[in-house]
Amino acid sequence: MTTTTTPAVSSSDRALGAFLRARRAALRPQDVGLASHGVRRVAGLRREEVAVLADMNVDYYARLEQGRERHPSAQVLDALAHALRLRPDAHAHLHRLAGSPPVGRPATDLVGPALRSLLDGFPDRPAFVVNTALDILAANACARALHAPFSPADNLARMVFLDPAGRRFYSDWAATSRATAGHLREACGIAPDDPRLHGLVRTLTTRSPDFARLWTTHDVLAKTQDAKHLQHPVAGRLTLTYQSFDVRAAPGQQLIVYQAAPGGPGARALSLLGGRTEPGAEPSRTGP
Repeated sequence: MTTTTTPAVSSSDRALGAFLRARRAALRPQDVGLASHGVRRVAGLRREEVAVLADMNVDYYARLEQGRERHPSAQVLDALAHALRLRPDAHAHLHRLAGSPPVGRPATDLVGPALRSLLDGFPDRPAFVVNTALDILAANACARALHAPFSPADNLARMVFLDPAGRRFYSDWAATSRATAGHLREACGIAPDDPRLHGLVRTLTTRSPDFARLWTTHDVLAKTQDAKHLQHPVAGRLTLTYQSFDVRAAPGQQLIVYQAAPGGPGARALSLLGGRTEPGAEPSRTGP
């Protein structure tokens, strides 16, 4: 008798299936223009409905969710992204889960002297450099003073979910926590083999029920320019916007610069904070 062996499902295949299931569960029929018929035993769309929206065979779609279909084409992924109403960042994440990210230079946590000098060129604006795992690699005086309520101010995700100061510092903690978890989800698609990133996710999942809950949603969020609403013990209530820039000379690093409306109370508060810390000091780095 001849027996056949089903290939083992890899972690990347499981990640793709988990992402599809989570995004399917997050949609209601009315969200995609479908009528709802009968009693639904589970939340969200049925597999059959996703297959119809993506114009594909339902058995093929089921194999994707189960990790038994290994090589979906770009056209299939685009159709699924449209069916599941994925935003551009989640659409890109879907493609990364289904294949290998582009090969490039290895990521580095070394912040060069030119970038350090640039940070200190923003005396009245918090400016700092983070890596994919949101470790703060370098910061100027104003950023260190802004993050002074945290001990240590070493990792933005740890500060949000594990430091008690986080819920006081971030006025809209719920929005900040969703955005932070969504950024880490995107980062795991970009750098699936980063041990630091996966160690951070394990720590947050174990120690923060809020993060564990948000992680199961598979929301993917790139950094935006949304306003930050903060409550600082010295500067008071602050509303800041920010810009983030990829550091071309150091893959995996981002430069983030906060700013307030010119001439307003926020700008005056940042000017005050900028003079509270001597430039050149390094943030404490004791990752979770």
